[in-house]
Amino acid sequence: MSIPVIDPATLETVATVADLGPGEARQAVDTAAAAFRDWSRTAPRRRSEVLHKAFELMLRDRDELALLISRENGKSLADATGEVTYAAEFLRWFAEEAVRPGGEYGSAPAGGARTLVSHRPVGVAALITPWNFPAAMVTRKIGPAIAAGCTAVLKPAAETPLTAIAIVELLVEAGLPDGVVTVVTTSDPASVVGTWLDDPRVRKISFTGSTPIGRILLRQAAERVVNSSMELGGNAPFVVTADADVEAAVAGAMIAKFRNGGQACTAANRFYVHDAVYDTFVARFGAEVEKLTVGAAADGAAIGPLINEKALVRVRAAVEEAIAEGARISHRAADGPQTGWFYPPTVLADVPATAAILQEEIFGPVAPIARWTDEEELLTLVNDTEYGLAAYVFAGDLRQAVRIGEAIDAGMVGINRGLVSDPSAPFGGVKQSGLGREGAREGLREFQETQYLSVDWGL
Repeated sequence: MSIPVIDPATLETVATVADLGPGEARQAVDTAAAAFRDWSRTAPRRRSEVLHKAFELMLRDRDELALLISRENGKSLADATGEVTYAAEFLRWFAEEAVRPGGEYGSAPAGGARTLVSHRPVGVAALITPWNFPAAMVTRKIGPAIAAGCTAVLKPAAETPLTAIAIVELLVEAGLPDGVVTVVTTSDPASVVGTWLDDPRVRKISFTGSTPIGRILLRQAAERVVNSSMELGGNAPFVVTADADVEAAVAGAMIAKFRNGGQACTAANRFYVHDAVYDTFVARFGAEVEKLTVGAAADGAAIGPLINEKALVRVRAAVEEAIAEGARISHRAADGPQTGWFYPPTVLADVPATAAILQEEIFGPVAPIARWTDEEELLTLVNDTEYGLAAYVFAGDLRQAVRIGEAIDAGMVGINRGLVSDPSAPFGGVKQSGLGREGAREGLREFQETQYLSVDWGL
């Protein structure tokens, strides 16, 4: 059995991969468990060298990897190239963190003992990655797992397995021993991941995906109390205040909304623009949106297709419902090709604060914009969601921007900038947007257990 990998821009099959099941999933754990003893005892410096070499190899193959991402994911070549560079940085960051595991030594307050605190690898890790960033989501998990001394079984999304396979091949070329990371491709993720969560040798699950699936995995993980990291859905607000630099806000909005065609958990999902600058912002933002080209990456388009037909139907329905609730299409880019799952970037103006589109994760190139005047009411609207991953605030008064940012229930807030992701910063959300953090020192700790030794020291 095999899985066809479809180019969402042309609907052509670009490759096939093996369609594996529970049996192969168990074999992957066998391999990872056998490799764990030696890899966990490998010197941190050696683990660091492997990761740093893989970083260099990813940059060496950046153009080829970008083309591969575009073919299986559909995103523009510019977006894909940027993703490869970003993904490689996780390998470099965790190469540096691998040799700084940390630890503590101190005297017990009551005397008579010394306390030695260390951090050791949690064990075999199950890594589940999504289709929207097929390179970055892989390295953001593999990097800290390898740095910590864990071995891993990796299930990439069925839509985009080729990039994950290519990255693991580069890690092997960089010197990663056989069995440290095993890729399992499948069209039945529930049975594969369920097999891993039932296996007592799997001590860690790291998942990026939707909140509903995250809830299911957490329930399964609870049966064996498996260490869990969850990076789940988002509904990021984009706030523009009355004294904001509108040009800067528009530039930030174009990045925050349309990177990867809006198919990102951190994408600006709902816009709240102060009434004093609302019309100006909509006009200038809309003018930029109308300049966006829609089409295949091979044709140099800025916006690629949605990942599949289901996503296209869902985005169309969300826009139609918003219009029925009182919103209007103020600006729209030209339609893309007839073949492929394309939807033109669209600006919805005069969106009612109660509209359903402001409560849902759109995951597409649609920007609904609502007005606001009162800051307290704004924050009520912004925080009235089960999600809390990312947010964006543009304001002229930095103190106001920080005040609003601190009042938003979100794990990450961009202040006067449309990007929040950075390998050196802790990526993650609050509420039902997830548990744990990726990137930064916290990302390494997600794959470690803390142990302390209490040593008798006399008086």
